[in-house]
Amino acid sequence: MKRIVEAVFPARMGTPFRWLVGSAWVGNLGDGIALAAGPLLVASQTSDPILVALAGLLQRLPWLLFGLHAGVLADRLDRRRIVIVGDLLRGGVLVVLVTALVTGAVNVPVVLTAMFLLGTAEVFVDTTTGTLLPMVVAKSDFGIGNARLITARITMNELAGPALGATLFAVGMAWPFAVQVVCLLLAVLLISRMAVPPLPAPEGPRPVGRDIAEGFRWTWGNAAVRTLTLTIVTFNVTFGAAWSVLVLYATEHLGMGPVGFGLLTTAGAIGGLVASPAYGWIERRLSMATLMRAGLLIETFSHLGFALATTGWVALAIMFVFGAHTFVWGTVSRTVRMRAVPPQLQGRVGSLYMIGVFGGIVVGQGLGGVIARIWGLTGPFWFAFVGSALILVLIWPQLTHIAHADEQALADDRAERLS
Repeated sequence: MKRIVEAVFPARMGTPFRWLVGSAWVGNLGDGIALAAGPLLVASQTSDPILVALAGLLQRLPWLLFGLHAGVLADRLDRRRIVIVGDLLRGGVLVVLVTALVTGAVNVPVVLTAMFLLGTAEVFVDTTTGTLLPMVVAKSDFGIGNARLITARITMNELAGPALGATLFAVGMAWPFAVQVVCLLLAVLLISRMAVPPLPAPEGPRPVGRDIAEGFRWTWGNAAVRTLTLTIVTFNVTFGAAWSVLVLYATEHLGMGPVGFGLLTTAGAIGGLVASPAYGWIERRLSMATLMRAGLLIETFSHLGFALATTGWVALAIMFVFGAHTFVWGTVSRTVRMRAVPPQLQGRVGSLYMIGVFGGIVVGQGLGGVIARIWGLTGPFWFAFVGSALILVLIWPQLTHIAHADEQALADDRAERLS
């Protein structure tokens, strides 16, 4: 057992890292429960497709409204405390929602308001949580650290959580949200045990706009992070377009039915889970630039594979490979960014990156629906393939910056530890 613990949570990475990963596992379980129970709750209150879509929008909208401000707070205040307060506020909203469900006072406005408030708190929690890993482990261990955190998301948020959430909702509508409250409280307890070094004190009062502008300037001035951010924005437009019709593609074009669609999404999660143990081996043998080039090639040709697929089995195989790529890409991109960004800018640069993630998906989803209506259900996948291929050709030479920046960050880290 000790050997397994050491392999998963190396002692050199310290006890704070173990508390952080433990909190991530519990928190992701709660979020995964909500991933299934939230849409089910909305659907139980209304069959209006506009209101159902609005519920999803209200959970994504806070990223565009408050993402930059969340980054500023993460760079100004005690990061651990922000996460604790944010999760406690989420728990408070859920307690009100559970009370409304138990007493029969729930209605569409209550549900929509809860979705927006939960989404807002999540922006601040997720932005700040992303800054904690660089504070407690060495740069050379960022890859393994991110791999463990992403494994928590895949296992709990994408596999176990949704299944548990749907089961609990079938027992009683209030149960999944009550269990999520317990998960949040446990996550708060674990994160409160972390010992986190203090950030450098800000130089007096500063306008929020000035701090936001500093984050923009630094991101644009760093070749590696600029390339990474532009890549995630553009590739998420093509990804969002393709995935916007995935349920219809699976059920109607491939004839897989609702169960087949569930298997398709599960195949992606399993692919990521299978790739998880191999990440350390992969990182030791390939440069970050090589990993990113290979990953973007896989993503581009996955869209082509989906466009050409005519059977569910072929689509399942492609999704498995795509899931493995998503895990490696997510780990590499987070690691490159964290190694390159100074500690006092992690929140602002990270929030810009996340806004790019969600903004690209939202734009892509809008395009995907229009393309599918005009050219059919494979149209968005052809768009994703052609668009991704063109973007990849344009950014291919720039990906070299990522390798140089990563090597320099590791060299600086070694020099700092030896001094």
